[in-house]
Amino acid sequence: MRAVVQRVTEASVTVDEQVVGAISSGLLVLLGVEQGDADDDLKYLVNKTAGLRIFPDEQGLMNHSVQDIEGSVLVISQFTLFGDVRRGRRPSFTSAAEPTHADQLYLKYCQQLEHLGINVARGKFQADMQVALVNDGPVTILLDSRKLF
Repeated sequence: MRAVVQRVTEASVTVDEQVVGAISSGLLVLLGVEQGDADDDLKYLVNKTAGLRIFPDEQGLMNHSVQDIEGSVLVISQFTLFGDVRRGRRPSFTSAAEPTHADQLYLKYCQQLEHLGINVARGKFQADMQVALVNDGPVTILLDSRKLF
């Protein structure tokens, strides 16, 4: 699983001219699921997302997590995170998980963040979405459950 995590002061997602999810201070997470991803990948990303210390403390140092600041998370499914452009110019998405499996892990990811007490807003799976955000910092972190050191 891959996630692009952005610290935001606000973010929203619109589908068919209707806002379906919006947050103020917190994280915007673009989440991609790869073929073969399982519960271990899910657990890794949930724990990293909830615990990332990328919010400033009283001295302006990045010492607080989204949980510490009681922030929210807007989660957007994004299979294009697995776009492979090593050959040619049109991305290949063959490593992205098939939709049923991807949707299951996407929903579990959101639910597990909620179980940690985090307010979660969501996009609409497989929809054409317009995402608006104000990236704070800017702070953007890439997480990948398969690139563990």
